[in-house]
Amino acid sequence: MIEVLAKLGRGPVFLAGEVLECVITFTNPLSASSTSASSEMLAWASAQIHCQFHASENRVALPPSDGSKHDVQAENETVFVPNRGERGQCILSTPPKILFCDLRLDPGESKSYSYCETLPIDGPPSFRGQSVKYVYKLTVGCQRVNSPIKLLRVPFRVLVLHGLKDYEFPQDEAVAPSNPFLEEEEGLKKDSRLADLATELLMVATSRRSLHVYNISNTRGKVGTFCIFKTVYKIGEDVIGTFNFSEGDIPCLQHQEACLHTAQSSFSLPIPLSSTPGFTTNIVSLKWRLHFEFVTSGESARTCLVRGNQPEAVTWTGVEQMEVDTFSWDLPIKVLPTNPILASYVSQFSSTNSITI
Repeated sequence: MIEVLAKLGRGPVFLAGEVLECVITFTNPLSASSTSASSEMLAWASAQIHCQFHASENRVALPPSDGSKHDVQAENETVFVPNRGERGQCILSTPPKILFCDLRLDPGESKSYSYCETLPIDGPPSFRGQSVKYVYKLTVGCQRVNSPIKLLRVPFRVLVLHGLKDYEFPQDEAVAPSNPFLEEEEGLKKDSRLADLATELLMVATSRRSLHVYNISNTRGKVGTFCIFKTVYKIGEDVIGTFNFSEGDIPCLQHQEACLHTAQSSFSLPIPLSSTPGFTTNIVSLKWRLHFEFVTSGESARTCLVRGNQPEAVTWTGVEQMEVDTFSWDLPIKVLPTNPILASYVSQFSSTNSITI
């Protein structure tokens, strides 16, 4: 028996274009009955990254397939095909890398191998929708002599920031301190600084603020105004906006909260770190928007209250019945990725995966 353990050192979330590093350890466990005859032998082990695409055919119109790809491992169990038994199509894969050939492990002995691969910059992001899924996995294949291949799959998440590979950070927009002694090495270390460049780029894109004011109205007239200071966000940020009803002609009764006779109102909506930033492929387009539903009165603001009959004081109460109108309004926003280390904290994937063969 051999235990195979794969560990992603930095966490299970990466940016497209980054280098994924995984340490894969093969161990022959030591037991009380172990002898020299208990040594274990593996013929070879190999690793490869692939992206699996799956779509609900009754909901999504897929482009025609050439049918040239097929699962060869279903016919030959000694051929390493990382996506054997997986649903959908393998739309992206890296070249397989051999970890070792002919590995002998004595009882209690372990051997570790480091697997490094650059994630393709032109691939789709990880996405799990109701109709479309893009799933990334690192698959480690191991084989004993005269035995079928065993597969260890390590799922991970990929975030895509378009234009990152060719982006050159402008000097006048730099928001982070730079090291003047590294200026000559910027070009050579562009790949290794991908995460740093992404952080700077995202900070610049999401820190620009300017007042955006939108008039909210229906067929009866103006309800109020909506103010927001930016329309570009990172996952994990809060969307903050304010409503002003003081200049409205039509009373607004509620939008997730009662706001009748309220001059101003505000909200703060968090964008979960586990959510997928906007992206577009030849199959699906994911766009973000703020969706509001307003309940307005069909009468004037004064008729929404009734004066009481008590002589010693004036008491105003709400009317028992009102004519109302409901309408919705959508505001498109742009949602970008964030630092993959932050997204790793809420990832559903584990950094460590193992099997026993």
